[in-house]
Parts: sequence; C-alpha cells; structure tokens
Amino acid sequence: MSLFSEKKSFFGRLSEKIGDAIMARAQVDEELMDELEEILITSDIGMDTTMTIMENLRSKIKNNNITNPENVTKALKEIMTELVDKGERQKLSSENPLVVLVIGINGGGKTTTIGKLAYKCRQEGRTVMLAAADTFRAAAAQQLVIWGQRNEVNVVKHGEGADPSAVVYDAIQSAKAKNIDVLICDTAGRLQNKKNLMDELAKMNRVIDREFSEARRETLLVLDATTGKNAVSQAQEFGQVTDITGIVLTKLDGTAKGGIAITIADQFDMPIKFIGVGEGIEDLKEFVPEEFIGGIFDE
Repeated sequence: MSLFSEKKSFFGRLSEKIGDAIMARAQVDEELMDELEEILITSDIGMDTTMTIMENLRSKIKNNNITNPENVTKALKEIMTELVDKGERQKLSSENPLVVLVIGINGGGKTTTIGKLAYKCRQEGRTVMLAAADTFRAAAAQQLVIWGQRNEVNVVKHGEGADPSAVVYDAIQSAKAKNIDVLICDTAGRLQNKKNLMDELAKMNRVIDREFSEARRETLLVLDATTGKNAVSQAQEFGQVTDITGIVLTKLDGTAKGGIAITIADQFDMPIKFIGVGEGIEDLKEFVPEEFIGGIFDE
C-alpha cells in the first residue's frame, strides 16, 4: 500500500483527474495528450517539467506503439518515476562521522525536521548531537533544545545574536571529543538578504572544512510542500547560495501540493531525501520514488 493511499490530497485529485481523462477515451489521440498536459500544469507540476513529461510520453507511446489509453497510465507512471529517481543520491550518507547543515526559510519546518532526523538517526543506532546555529531567532535555539530533550541528545548553543560559526566550532569540538556519529546544525533562514546568508554559510563551511575535515557532509534544504511554486523559487534561491545535497519536503499531508517534488527533482536535479507526512517524531520518511509516484496513480 502506498504511503499516501489514505491521504485525500494532491495525489487523490491528480489520480482522479488522470483516471477520468483516460477512461473517457477509446483511443490514444492528441486530444488526450492535450488534456493530460493541462492536468499536469494545473497540478503544481509546472510548465517546463510538464513539457518534459509530455515529450517523453509521446516518445514512449510512439516507440512502444501504445494504442490502448489504459497503457498510457503505465507509461506516465514510469516517466514520472524516472524524473524523481536520483539513485543513491537520495540516501543520507551512512558514513560516520557526518555533519548535516540544515537550511531553509523560517516557518518551513526546519527545526522540526532536525528533531525528526535526529530521532531517525538514533533509531539506526547512530549517536547524534545538535548545533543551534540559528542565533538570529532566540526561539529557534529553544525549540532545538526541546527536540534534543525528546531525543535524549546534547544541544550546543550560544546566546541570541552570537556568531553561528562559533556555535558550529564548539559543536564540532564536542562531537569529536565524544565520538558523535552525526552532528546536525540548524542555520538561519534569512533568504531576503542573500549576501549575508551566503557569507554566513560559507563561513560555517570553512569552519567544518578546517576543524572536521574527516567528516562526510550533507546540506539539506527544507521546503514546505504547501507553498507550491514558492518552494520551487526557494530551491532556486538557496541553490545559488550554497551546494545542496538533498531536499526535505515537509507538510506532505492532507493539503499538500506534492507536484512540486516532481518539479524540483526535474528542474534542479536535486534528490529528495526525506518527506514529512505528519507532526509526530516518526513522521519523517525516506523518499521512495516508486512509492511517491505510486501514490498518484494508486488512489
């Protein structure tokens, strides 16, 4: 059963629209292609990605001599799965030690994602430490401390307004001294001033390079699925500021606009590593392309 099979959201609506369009046709023709194209564009998938999907679909129909409309569904499912499947890049590094920088705008679920990721790593038997390097907001450190307590992991923090890189530096020294497997660092989400954010992240990365060169690195961008095309813009903006190794798509539940996952994976060639499907500590799931796309068609 798909992870999303009980969620009447983006998946249910898109599945129903595609199903209705295909069932209403006795043959595969250009009218069907036009209707499918319109459905995809209006489902938050975006124009460019829709054009890619439709071009691939037309080629597959021609090359495989598809004449039965029901077989179009299978072809569409294969094409969309291929677009979001980034192979091994979708997996969080299993090597220790690992430093994870978590970036994203405030309100997108960044701190909550860190708490859930800490839980997931702990469940895998890895030791975890958190660094409250979002010193711009006092509430961010307080929230991280609460998540640290829930996960029974240490949180390194300084006062509000402190140098974020100093927090990362202290966290690295503590993590090394305690042989911590995974150090997860929260960061400020001030996208409106890209230069400050770029300088801040660059400084943090220099500290990690210098003080913890042996560690594997991940930079995860947290995006709120409910913001639709705004999340696509954030992926573009943050991608200009720093190298992103993966996406965490949050709030992918009852009202989510899941089409942005397909757009981001296609347009920016970014692997989606995790999806948030609820508020619980266990509600951060590894992204499985077949399951995600299956949720669209298997409602």
